[in-house]
Amino acid sequence: MNCHWKVDLFINQNTLPMRQIYFLLFTIITWSALAQTPVVINEKSTTRHGPEKGSLLIIGGGKVGPEIWNTFVTLAGGKEKAKIVVVTAAAGNEEALKPEHVESIRKQSGVAKVTLLHTKKLTEANSEAFIAPLKEATGVYFIGGRQWRLADSYLNTLTHQAFFEVLNRGGVIAGSSAGASIQGSFLWRGDTKGAQILVGDHTQGLGFLKNSAIDQHLLKRNRQFDLIDFIKNAPELIGIGLDESTAIVVQQDTFEVVGKSYVAVYDYQTILGKSPSHDSNAKENFTTSNGGFILLSEGQKYDLKNRKVLSNP
Repeated sequence: MNCHWKVDLFINQNTLPMRQIYFLLFTIITWSALAQTPVVINEKSTTRHGPEKGSLLIIGGGKVGPEIWNTFVTLAGGKEKAKIVVVTAAAGNEEALKPEHVESIRKQSGVAKVTLLHTKKLTEANSEAFIAPLKEATGVYFIGGRQWRLADSYLNTLTHQAFFEVLNRGGVIAGSSAGASIQGSFLWRGDTKGAQILVGDHTQGLGFLKNSAIDQHLLKRNRQFDLIDFIKNAPELIGIGLDESTAIVVQQDTFEVVGKSYVAVYDYQTILGKSPSHDSNAKENFTTSNGGFILLSEGQKYDLKNRKVLSNP
């Protein structure tokens, strides 16, 4: 289901430095991915990145703490009313069907109504019977694994549309690790050969966070510099990198950091060495690294549309 663009390049490597060739390839692949995005964005939309309705909870992997689980349950309507669908495709076909995933979510969240959703068949993902649990869901949770598997199972299907309908009803879509990256429009680390390939054979995310590329396990795996060159060559996108045990809650075009570590924001202007604008009432308290990104911690808020820090803890 994932579309691929074939680009034939005739480059004289004696006339172009390899760094320029690298950037050229990055740019071509980026624009190809944008051209094939499965998400039809309403031109009259009031948001540039986040959902118009509902919430996203994007988690950087590792241990998910009680503060993140409590946020998820609250956004899903509370323990008594929440109906959660757990999407397990990222784990691989055999692992995805294990009932432990449902039991783990029940235990961590305290929500009783939790349903597992998994298929590798596009015909099933396009069936009304398969999406029945999503029609009543107040929350969706994507577990970790490999994000390209999620794209293969659900991209451009009736299930994909049903995920958006959860948001349109005011629900929450959450995910950790691969379940974080799949929420972006550009699928970062989506190659089937391994996560070390940053731009690979799968470049389309599910697009809940529009015009974005999302990384995870950021500081734990020393990934904090990986998005810089990519965003420099795709200024219309915003990069979000989340460390483990840390999340952002996105509502419309604003996000707030929840958790123990840091979230990095990669914006074209910041990469050029220009500090992001700040709300006049907010104390300047962010970390820059080589003009490449800013780091935000728990309680801080960021305006995705206007690219500025709104508040500090």
